[in-house]
Amino acid sequence: MFDLAFIWAGLIAFAVLAYVLFDGFDLGIGILFPLLRSERNRDQAMNSVAPVWDGNETWLVLGGGGLMAAFPVAYAVVTTALYAPLIAMLLGLVFRGVAFEFRWRAARKEPWDWAFAGGSAVATFVQGVALGALVQGIPVSDRAYAGGWWDWVTPFSVLTGVALVVGYALLGATWLVMKTSGELQERARRFAWVGGLGTLALIGVVSLWTPLMNAQFMARWFSWPAIVYTAPVPLLVGLAAFVLFEGLWRGRHASPFLAALALFVLSYVGLGISFYPYIVPPSITIWSAAAPEASLKFLLVGAVVLLPLILAYTAWSYWVFRGKVDTSAGYH
Repeated sequence: MFDLAFIWAGLIAFAVLAYVLFDGFDLGIGILFPLLRSERNRDQAMNSVAPVWDGNETWLVLGGGGLMAAFPVAYAVVTTALYAPLIAMLLGLVFRGVAFEFRWRAARKEPWDWAFAGGSAVATFVQGVALGALVQGIPVSDRAYAGGWWDWVTPFSVLTGVALVVGYALLGATWLVMKTSGELQERARRFAWVGGLGTLALIGVVSLWTPLMNAQFMARWFSWPAIVYTAPVPLLVGLAAFVLFEGLWRGRHASPFLAALALFVLSYVGLGISFYPYIVPPSITIWSAAAPEASLKFLLVGAVVLLPLILAYTAWSYWVFRGKVDTSAGYH
C-alpha cells in the first residue's frame, strides 16, 4: 500500500524546489537590475527571461495549492504564522510582474526599472525570512498557531532573507553569463564571483546556526552514525563550488549556472534531512497534517495528469528559447 501522505509531501517539496530553481534566476536578474547601468544591458537581461518568466510562478501555485489541499493543518498553521511575509511576497511578485510588462510601453523606463528591482528584492527577501521562521520552529497548540504576530522576525530569519537575496543574485548572474554575450556577460561574470563567495559564506553560517536551534537537527547532522549519511551533502557543496569558480575562471558559459543550481539543490536536500518527518517543525509531522486518504487519492489523480503536462511545457519552452539573446536580434 502506498503512503499517500509521503508521496504528496514529495510532490510539494518538488514543486517548491522547482519554483526556487526556475524563478530564482529571474528574481536574481531583478535584484541585479540597478547594477546593470545601461538601458541596453537591462533590455538584454530582461529579454533573456521574457519568454519563460511568467510560467515559472506555476510551481509556486502548485506548491501552495497542493499544501492547502493535501496538508490543510500545515497550510493553516504556516499561513497564520507567516501571514505578513507571505502577503509581502505576493505583493512583491505582483508589483514586479506589472513593472515587467509596463516597462516596455513606458516613455520613461527608469521608474519601472526600480519597480522591477524593488519587487524582486522584496519578494526574495521575505521568502528567505519565511524560510528562516519555518526552520527555527513554529509554536503550535491544538493544531493551531500559538505564537505572536512578530515571531517571524528574528536575527536568524533576517539572515536567511539576506542569504536568499545573495543566492538569487548568484543565479541571476550565472544565467546572464550563460544567455548573453559581450559587455553584459563580462559584468555578470564579475557579479557571479561576488555572489558565489557571498552565497557560500552564508550557506556556511546558516548551516552552522541551524543545528543550534533544534536538538533533532543537531542529532541528524552530528551524531553517529547519522553523520555518515549526511556528510556527502557538504562534500558535494564543496564540489559544486569548485565547478562554479572553475567555470567562471575559465570563461565557461553553462557550467557556472548549473553549479549554482546544484548549490540550491544541495541546500534544499540538507533542509529536507533536517526537517523529516516534520512538515512544520517542531511538532507537526507529514502524517498528522495530511488530509483524509480519499482526498489524497483524488488529488493524486489530478497530479498524475497535470505534472507531466507542466514538465513537458516547461522543457519545450526552454528548448525553443535556448541559446544566446541580444536586444537587436532576439535569440540566436
